[in-house]
Amino acid sequence: MDRRLTKHHWTSRDSETASRDRPSRLQAEEAVRTLICWAGDDPAREGLLGTPERVVRAYEEWFAGYDEDPAQLLDRCFEEIAGYDEIVLLRDIRFESHCEHHMAPIIGRAHVAYLPDRRVVGISKLARLVEVFGRRLQIQERMTAEIAQTIDEALKPRGVAVVIEAVHECMTTRGVHNCGVSMTTSRMLGVFRDTPETRQEFLAAIGLRRAAGLSGG
Repeated sequence: MDRRLTKHHWTSRDSETASRDRPSRLQAEEAVRTLICWAGDDPAREGLLGTPERVVRAYEEWFAGYDEDPAQLLDRCFEEIAGYDEIVLLRDIRFESHCEHHMAPIIGRAHVAYLPDRRVVGISKLARLVEVFGRRLQIQERMTAEIAQTIDEALKPRGVAVVIEAVHECMTTRGVHNCGVSMTTSRMLGVFRDTPETRQEFLAAIGLRRAAGLSGG
């Protein structure tokens, strides 16, 4: 089944299809036992007896985002905003995701902003949006774009800005073993892309005043 979607990458309809195709819990636990054997250990030894079950429970939590439709999080908007027309910004949203290439953790923070046009959404929904996209196999570039696109489609604001800063353990714990390195990605839409002053106001607010190169794409 091809899960590469052009819109939100994963919708509630896709989740229903995946649920029908999903292996059983017992099959998942057996797969973990196979990996333990492949790594060179004995899944029957005392310390590993409960590991397959624990790993499957962890996967249920780490990848819970496949069971939610991000767009539905923003369904409830508020239009009584007393003419408010300045930036709405939620910064330092911590998230945990997993790299789709090595299934290694991605640990980071997201900064999400939009310039409303008659509609706003509860700020907790922005944090939940980051969480839902984070709890999937991801690459940071796509996750950044998905968050921005979902907000743009749901709220129809004058502009959206998303910046993600994250550490990728597929790079720090394997391969080049380069610790202390983080990756920054951005997506700017509307006035944040077209108006340098608005973009700089956002970047200054999240501590990236000098990051003029984060113009989005």
